[in-house]
Amino acid sequence: MHGLYVSFWLPTLVLATALAIKLPSILKLWRDPLLRAVGGLLLFACAVFVFAAPGTIAWTNRITGVPNIAAPWVYSLLTALSASWLLLVIAWRNNLTERSAETRRATRWVVSVYAGVVALLWVLFALADVPVERIRDLDTYYANTPFMREEILLYLLAHTVACSVTARLVWSWSRTDGLDAWLRWGLRFLGAGYVTNLLFSAAKLTAVGARWTGHDLDWLNTNIAPSAACVAATLVAIGFIVPHAGQYLQERWRLRRRHRGLRPLARLLRPAAGAREPLALRATPELRLIRRETFIRDALLQLSRYLDDGLRVRSYDAAVALGFDRGHAQALAAAVTIQEAVAARRRSSRAKDTASSSAPPDTTYLLREIQAVSRVLRHPDDIDAVRKRAAAPAESLSAHE
Repeated sequence: MHGLYVSFWLPTLVLATALAIKLPSILKLWRDPLLRAVGGLLLFACAVFVFAAPGTIAWTNRITGVPNIAAPWVYSLLTALSASWLLLVIAWRNNLTERSAETRRATRWVVSVYAGVVALLWVLFALADVPVERIRDLDTYYANTPFMREEILLYLLAHTVACSVTARLVWSWSRTDGLDAWLRWGLRFLGAGYVTNLLFSAAKLTAVGARWTGHDLDWLNTNIAPSAACVAATLVAIGFIVPHAGQYLQERWRLRRRHRGLRPLARLLRPAAGAREPLALRATPELRLIRRETFIRDALLQLSRYLDDGLRVRSYDAAVALGFDRGHAQALAAAVTIQEAVAARRRSSRAKDTASSSAPPDTTYLLREIQAVSRVLRHPDDIDAVRKRAAAPAESLSAHE
C-alpha cells in the first residue's frame, strides 16, 4: 500500500505544477472560457488524486465518522473532472472567444447532466448499505450491493463517455496542419493521457463485471486501474506543461544564442568603447542581450568617424568576386571596415591627432546587422581573403576577373 500511496502523489505534484504554470494566465484572462476550462480541469484532477490516495480516504472516513463516505466524494470529483474535459472540448472547438447559442447550449447540457450525475451518486450512496470500510477494493467488494452497484456503474460510465469524446477530438486536433511544434506535442501527450484513462475505466468495469458473474479479477481494480490513472494524469499534466515550458525554453535559448553570437563583435569594439560592456550576471537573458546590443551600437557610433566608406565598397566588391552571396558579402565588408577603423582609432590615439572632420559615413547597415557582422568575425580566413583582394590594384582585380 505504501508504494501505491507514493504513486498517487507523484501525478498530484505534476498536475499542481501544470496548474501553477497556467494560473497567472487564468487569473488575468478569467473571462476566457478555454482558460477557465483548463483551470477547472487541473484543479479537479489535483483534487481527485489528493482525495483518492489511500491515506486520505481513511482520513476522510475517520473524520466524518461515516464508513466509506470517501467513495461518493471521490466519485463526485472524478465526475466533475470528466465534465471539465467536455467543457474544454466545447471551448476549444469553438475557438477562444466565440460564444454562439450552440456553444452555450452544449455547455449548459454538460453542466446539467454531470451535476445530475453527482447528485444521483449521493442519493445512491445514502440508499446503499456499505458498513465495512474498504480502502482499496471498494468497487469490487460492493459490486453486487444494491444501489452501490448502480453508483459504481454510473460514475464509470460518465467517466468513460467524457474520456472517449475528449481523446478522439484531441488526437484529431494534434494532426491539424499549421500547429506550433510544442503545441502539437502537448496535444499528443494529452491524447495519450486520455487513451490511458480509458484503460482505467476498462480495468474497473472488467473487474466489476467479473464480480457480477461470480469471478474474481480484483487485481484489475486494485493494481491496473490505479496505475493507469496515475500514468494518465501525468501524461495529461505534461500535455499542458510542454507547450508553455517548450516555448519558454526555446525563447531563452534564442536570447542566449543571440547574446553569445554578439561576443566577437563586442570584443573587437572594446578599444573603441574604452571599456568592457557592463557585467550583469544576475540580469535576465533579455536584459543581458539588450545591454550587449546597446554597448555595440554605442561603440560603433563612437567609431563612425574612422570608418572608411570607400574601403567598405571595395571590400564588398571583393567579397562578391570571391563568390559570397550579397548578404554575406555585406557582413564581410562591414567586418573589414570595422577592423580597420579600430586600428585607425588606435593609431590616432597614439599619435594624439584628430580624425578627418569630413562627415562620417552612413552606419545604418552596421547598426542594423550587428548579428551578421559578428557572425563573420568567427571566420578570420574569409575576412583576410576579402581584405587582401580589396587592397589589390584595380587592374590586378580586372586581370583576375
